[in-house]
Amino acid sequence: MNKKVISELKEGESIASLYLLSNVTRGITNAGAPYLSLVFQDKTGTIDAKLWDASSEEINLAQAGSVLSVNAEVLKYRNALQLRVNSLARPSEEISDLSDFVTSASIPESELRKIILSTISSIKNPVYKEIMEQLIKEREKDFFQYPAASRIHHDFVGGLAQHICGMLSIAEHLCTLYPSINRDLLVSGVILHDYGKLVELSGAIMTEYTIEGKLLGHISIMQAEVYRMAEKLGYLNREETTLLRHMILAHHGAYEFGSPVLPLIMEAECLSFIDNLDARINMMEKALLQVAPGEFSAKIFSLENRALYKPKV
Repeated sequence: MNKKVISELKEGESIASLYLLSNVTRGITNAGAPYLSLVFQDKTGTIDAKLWDASSEEINLAQAGSVLSVNAEVLKYRNALQLRVNSLARPSEEISDLSDFVTSASIPESELRKIILSTISSIKNPVYKEIMEQLIKEREKDFFQYPAASRIHHDFVGGLAQHICGMLSIAEHLCTLYPSINRDLLVSGVILHDYGKLVELSGAIMTEYTIEGKLLGHISIMQAEVYRMAEKLGYLNREETTLLRHMILAHHGAYEFGSPVLPLIMEAECLSFIDNLDARINMMEKALLQVAPGEFSAKIFSLENRALYKPKV
């Protein structure tokens, strides 16, 4: 048996490793036998798994958030690696440090902080600058540790900050290419557009949607936060506050994608495209991570159910 991190798994291997169980769904086969659909993770990635003919002990053991000893075979299903689990067991020793089981941003937090905070310092408009400074000050630790989503894109510790930094790079280039863009407004929208995720999501590890997140959503949460802070700072009647709230409300770009209003200023249109571009590239990178050159990925629901090809050259 081989002990391997998820990113190093190969089809046909037999493995015995420790993984964090991030998701579990119980099911019954047509023959009436219980089975488990599982998602395991470590610091290198995630992998789907199936445990057929699950025993009552294994069903009770399979609790999301637990680190388990996994004995399994690695196989390929619909162009994606998957584990066929032979058995699950408790680790021989108690696991207190989860750092080996949590995916983190590829850019150090210190660098993410430097990029975002220096961008805020460069903003000339005091309304945008002070609203951002005060909001981030309230939840600075969370801002640099939370993921950008629970699963789809940038779903790792520091994912929100890394997503913002990727977007800032694109935004700065757009402002150079199109001088008519209000740079202060665009980068402010980039930095704050997903701040509501700090309420919508439960935390940096084993992230789920909160009750507020499910009932309100991060867009409405965030525009309310901007309103609250603008009122506190005496900027409620300034046009900048209305524009910044519009950036947040319109950043998904279309009604069917969750925006209550459509982009009606140039900067809001730019923000919706920048957000979508950075998110989709991250989804593609993740989908192709374990795909060999010359092969296709599994179909990706969030990318119109397409299977992506990984070029050989």
